[in-house]
Amino acid sequence: MPTARRPSRALAKDPVAQIVRLLREARRAGVPEPDAMALATATRGGRPSARFVLLRGLDERGLAFFTNYTSRKGAELSRNPRAAAILYWHALGVQVRVEGRVTKLSAEDSDRYFASRPRPARLAAAASNQSRTIRDRAVLLARYRVLARRYARRDVPRPAHWGGYRLAPEAIEFWRSRPYRLHDRVRYVRAAGGWKAVRLAP
Repeated sequence: MPTARRPSRALAKDPVAQIVRLLREARRAGVPEPDAMALATATRGGRPSARFVLLRGLDERGLAFFTNYTSRKGAELSRNPRAAAILYWHALGVQVRVEGRVTKLSAEDSDRYFASRPRPARLAAAASNQSRTIRDRAVLLARYRVLARRYARRDVPRPAHWGGYRLAPEAIEFWRSRPYRLHDRVRYVRAAGGWKAVRLAP
């Protein structure tokens, strides 16, 4: 991993605002897919699974992403509404880890985001029974074409099985690359009245 371009700074008071700044820096640096976020969920029994999703909202309430509610991650979140996420920007030498509780976004928020997506992406979301077994790719493409004809002259409505989630941070950790693997690690834990920060050994 590359070394960071700047020396350590004083600990930020607001870790969410710090993620916003880092994301902005990653975009300016031309990082490919800077919003790509590894999301880990688990079954009620603790069996984990992970995949990449796109970060589609970030503020003091948490990190928002969208998916099919009946997908594997959706099914796991319905039974065990906790998750962990990682953002990693190689060009910056920075990794951010987030842990917390997940809740569904409102139908209005999901409608608003769905309407902002390109039409082909809306059709694809409606066509796919995500994580379900299909005979072959032709099944998916046929379903897509059926929906494309059905909604040829009108908006594609958001499917009831598709919408957003918000990961509300309870812990946030920043990792910054340093020479000789003497990396910087700072962990924030939400406490009464704000965030408590501690430095961790790499």
